[in-house]
Amino acid sequence: MVKNIGLVFADSMEYSPFLAYAGEKGGEEFKLRGNDAVTFTLDKGDRRLVVTGVKCGIGKVNAASATSFLISDRSAEYILNAGLSGAVSGLKREDMVAAESYVECDYDLTAIGYGLGVKPDGQEYILKADERLLSYAMQSKGIIKAKVGTGDIFLTDSVRKKLYLDTFGIGAFDMETAAIASVCEKCGVPMLSVRKISDDADDCSVEDYREMNDRQESCLTELLESIMLRLLGDDSQW
Repeated sequence: MVKNIGLVFADSMEYSPFLAYAGEKGGEEFKLRGNDAVTFTLDKGDRRLVVTGVKCGIGKVNAASATSFLISDRSAEYILNAGLSGAVSGLKREDMVAAESYVECDYDLTAIGYGLGVKPDGQEYILKADERLLSYAMQSKGIIKAKVGTGDIFLTDSVRKKLYLDTFGIGAFDMETAAIASVCEKCGVPMLSVRKISDDADDCSVEDYREMNDRQESCLTELLESIMLRLLGDDSQW
């Protein structure tokens, strides 16, 4: 029995620890529509999980495109995302987060009468993580469940931060997750993002983010591995 899973990473520092892990598993590097990618397999008995990780580049368009390629070209039946995020509320630097919901905070049609983030024609705009993948993540020690917001900005503005908190009740903010969730929702593909808090989305954010990003820590890769192994061991998914 074979299943395919795709993993999305924004930048080189977030991708490098996963690439090293893939190398230990005999991973083969290739280009996925111009994006750096690597593939390998995880096996358990007669079950085989074909894993493809891709470095998409920072931002919503890059993330959405790479997710689409994983689903269309690599037949991904599950999507995972990992990276760094800024804290908005109830979280602190170094916290590990499993995102329970995703919203595009910078989607703004307020000028024509819609609420911030609200999409026309009845489109869902607050998207949910897959409950099963979320449960796998929450089995790891110290993981915090939180609502996550996304926008094509590096958030350092306290006024905007308060607006997003008051409007959406988010705990963390990043530049990719809601775009990934949107593609997965349209394609009917289960999705989960896991994040490490790098900064407080304030005027110290750039320095704090760079310091943590430069560490190229393996903790997110370790969490991703635990999720994939739990998927492999879950009889209901095979």
